Amino acid sequence: MKKHYSSIISKGFGVFASTAFPTPIQKIINNSYVKLMGLDMSEFQEPREYKTLNKLFTRKLNSPREINSDEKVIISPVDALVTDYGEIVDGKAYQIKGMEYKIAELFGEHHIESAKFVEGGQFVNLYLSPKDYHRYHMPHKLRVESMTHIPGKLYPVNFPLLRGKKELFIENERVVIDCEDMDGNTYVMVLVGALNVGKMIVTFEDSINTNSDLREPKHYSYDDLWLEKGELFGWFEMGSTILLFSEKDTFRPEVAINQKVKFAEPIGIIQ
Repeated sequence: MKKHYSSIISKGFGVFASTAFPTPIQKIINNSYVKLMGLDMSEFQEPREYKTLNKLFTRKLNSPREINSDEKVIISPVDALVTDYGEIVDGKAYQIKGMEYKIAELFGEHHIESAKFVEGGQFVNLYLSPKDYHRYHMPHKLRVESMTHIPGKLYPVNFPLLRGKKELFIENERVVIDCEDMDGNTYVMVLVGALNVGKMIVTFEDSINTNSDLREPKHYSYDDLWLEKGELFGWFEMGSTILLFSEKDTFRPEVAINQKVKFAEPIGIIQ
């Protein structure tokens, strides 16, 4: 099977972004990117400090953000834009208003039961633009039960594609993370790949290698893997999307479409 053009473009850009150019050239690249994309660098190092463009993409915070300790509060796992949210009805959610898709197809064969568990629950779509902080953190204290890397294409996940391409999330490469809270309720997070670098890093699983030659889904299971609220568990190399799903009567979103949220800010409560 030939690689899709989006994967080829992404791999080529990834080589460029991961190359450490001579300091004067790298400084120009970094400063140009910051200016072009309008990055707010107030919580980060100066652009010149990053040895590659990819290091700038995946920059870490200079100081940790305060994590809300209230066990009833769900925090945003990322800096992002809320592109849609709502109730899961008849096994369907929306990539954007008017563009529905089937959750079972998004989750894949290894998470069929979870697709049933979240029926009647809530979904929240969080879009990270190229200018956003690219690291992702846990929205709540959760036990990771299993995870599946599903290969696919790397279409952009911006508004023109969300509005114009059906089943965009299902066609794109993704990582499905099946979780459970302390009360046994199901939560699922889906990391969706996108054009350009196309890499998704998961810190607790070194075997994950996105935008690679993988052709079939690869599944991982865990016995007692608990991650704390606010804990870092990976990053996107370039912008993308995180999709959150919850079991019925467990999570009530308190967000608005087109609302900008930041990692550690409350986005809803546990009922």
